[in-house]
Amino acid sequence: MSVVSSANSASVSSPSTSAPAAPSPSPRHIRLTSHSSGLGSIPIRWGAATAQERGPVVGTTTNRAHRNVIGTHSGSYSVYRALAVAAGALKREHKADLTNTSPTDVIGPYPQWSDPGRIVSLDPWGASVAEVYAGELAAGYDIRPTIAVTQAHVILPEVIDALQKGRLKADGKFLTPGGAAVVTKVAVEPVWYLPEVARRFNCSETDLRRVLFEETGGMYPELVTRSDLEVFLPPIGGQTLYIFGKPRDLADTSVELTARIHDECNGSDVFGSDICTCRPYLTHAIEECIAGAQRGGVGLIAYSRKEGRALGEVTKFLVYNARKRQVGGDTADQYFARTECVAGVQDMRFQELMPDVFHWLGIQKIHRLVSMSNMKFDAITGSGIAVGERINIPDELIPADARVEMDAKMAAGYFTPGVVPDAEELKKAKGRGLSE
Repeated sequence: MSVVSSANSASVSSPSTSAPAAPSPSPRHIRLTSHSSGLGSIPIRWGAATAQERGPVVGTTTNRAHRNVIGTHSGSYSVYRALAVAAGALKREHKADLTNTSPTDVIGPYPQWSDPGRIVSLDPWGASVAEVYAGELAAGYDIRPTIAVTQAHVILPEVIDALQKGRLKADGKFLTPGGAAVVTKVAVEPVWYLPEVARRFNCSETDLRRVLFEETGGMYPELVTRSDLEVFLPPIGGQTLYIFGKPRDLADTSVELTARIHDECNGSDVFGSDICTCRPYLTHAIEECIAGAQRGGVGLIAYSRKEGRALGEVTKFLVYNARKRQVGGDTADQYFARTECVAGVQDMRFQELMPDVFHWLGIQKIHRLVSMSNMKFDAITGSGIAVGERINIPDELIPADARVEMDAKMAAGYFTPGVVPDAEELKKAKGRGLSE
């Protein structure tokens, strides 16, 4: 094996000892880091007032000289793209045909888009690249959207139940007679502006880059070799927005906005696991959003892929086992401690970046926030967005096995209009046993 390196790049080549899965058209060296000062790359001026001044985010691999970011598009799904290329199912040089893919609803631009510290974890222009960068696309730049906007019907048993029991009424506009909610859906991929991300977390950009490099096993050498590249496309999940009503009304403070920020919980959200209140809280918020839209307001669900408090589902299930096997049973007084014993931290969702999507939507006030999380509330209000009323989950929607979670959260200071359980109450085993 031979290794050729320079100050900014290194290459490795060697004869293969076994047949590759798919034949390569010609031998190619492996680029360990990208070359600096790529010819033809367009600079990114984060927070510029217009798309042209800001410059496009070019994270594709079809022409490395054009790249002006660290990482690639599609977040964690970029690994599947690599598998498709390796297997010969996808041509490496493929460029997306963006014909007829434009957003179904135009969002922005809003004043927040030109504040470099207001939006640091997504590209404000990510939904409109086909329009605002038409010239660059025609010139051969492979620019990919990082935001997509479409329309859909959302059908949930809980909404149908609310319709049948009279809590909701079908109007044919926001809710069909069959119980389908009419929504605008927005998919958002993460795009991080590293200098301001570091500022959000009260650390230096140098330390942030080094730790990102080390804790991903050296996955992105440019984090430490390319200080000139300030934008990073992290390999993490993005978020989906569900808008009930007119998207442009989100920026109008005179229109009542009902909103929930919901972090992914596959077990509850999809499969109905009853150890937590995630799905009941989510469907309750959706019902509130529909009702709000029918009153002349607008509703918003912001759904983020942060499974298991961003600790992952494996860690979450390990914690479940530890809670239910501990001496004394599953009790609220040990709820957070069990997580910390396994993961070393109670929560890694770190809501500091969460308000960015609200600023992208032009939101200045949330009239009704369906959440008991003080972390989320503090992040939203700390970013300059006003919050009016806070809406909690009704007691009748809390599954019996989730009482441990709710008691622990209320005792920890989460928002509740009810009675906070005392120390003795927290010690009572309320969760099922492991074999039940």
